[in-house]
Amino acid sequence: MSEFIDQIFVRAKHWLLAFLPGAPDSIIQIVSALLNIGAVLGVFLTLFAAISVLERKILGRMQNRYGPNRVGPFGLFQPVADGIKMLIKEDIVPARADKVVHFLAPILVAATAILALGVIPYGRNMTPFAIDGGILFFFAVGSATELAVFMAGWGSNNKFSMLGAMRAIAQMVSYELPLILTTLPVVMIVGSLSPDAIVAAQDGYSLGILPHWFVTTPWGAAAFVLFFVSGLVESNRTPFDVPEGESEIVAGHMTEYSGFKYATFFMAEYFGMFAISGLAVTLFLGGWHSPIAALNFIPSYFWFFLKLSALLFVYIWVRGTLPRTRVDQIMNFASLPRSGIIRGGDWRAGFGRWR
Repeated sequence: MSEFIDQIFVRAKHWLLAFLPGAPDSIIQIVSALLNIGAVLGVFLTLFAAISVLERKILGRMQNRYGPNRVGPFGLFQPVADGIKMLIKEDIVPARADKVVHFLAPILVAATAILALGVIPYGRNMTPFAIDGGILFFFAVGSATELAVFMAGWGSNNKFSMLGAMRAIAQMVSYELPLILTTLPVVMIVGSLSPDAIVAAQDGYSLGILPHWFVTTPWGAAAFVLFFVSGLVESNRTPFDVPEGESEIVAGHMTEYSGFKYATFFMAEYFGMFAISGLAVTLFLGGWHSPIAALNFIPSYFWFFLKLSALLFVYIWVRGTLPRTRVDQIMNFASLPRSGIIRGGDWRAGFGRWR
């Protein structure tokens, strides 16, 4: 019974594909890919709506005030009201803006985040697009975010937008290196760039209670902390949201955006946060594996989204606790993860020679 529940979504997909008897393999593959895309979008759009209201409620609780509590029971319909508001707001484009670039920027930034979500294993046999170089693909499409941010700043033909875009790009490029460097130990230990292989390598338990997750090792714990901090910066989340410093450069590269285009940037930020947190779960927290062997009867996707929710809560916790840092502090801080990793590598090499 537990195996049936664990694979219920996989079985549902196969049941839908069974309505195409005798169809060419190419058609079946296209339909299968569309089903995967629809499932990913459905799940994470729902999660985006939920986290948008839960974040405000949690922040309100932390700051001793009320969160959304007027729209629907307990304010749970607030995301619906926000969506309707963004849809009906006027789409204002500056007269001297590059209208094509201005229009494509939010589409590109959302597309890169959605593509990154496609290679993460969400459960047993539940990787939307299982490719051997999944980790490489994740960082490749993620690096296109800088291009989208530059397009938003350049296409707006606004000095504040361009300054905000340059600050955002400098920040993201500076922290992509430590983000990738902290991934290398896992890739080298497993010997594969496949997220499924990385999750499979973390299977098993010591004495049935201690999981073989990489975060339980000294090098894995250090890499996880550095990865999480770098991911916090990459997601432009507080305290590293200087591209949107209202007191300095208004809303950064999003200054000249309104309505649904602004909402698309907002959604892409959360999708990026989901992707980074999902990759952290995959690399260090055992993916969809349960924490102890006795709980393996619980569906695998439950464990993945439980771990994802825990990391998202830490994102919110940090936002409600720490003030925004200055841009020079962020850029100086970027050298710490790199130097720590390099010194750790030097120590390991020296220890190996000494031994």
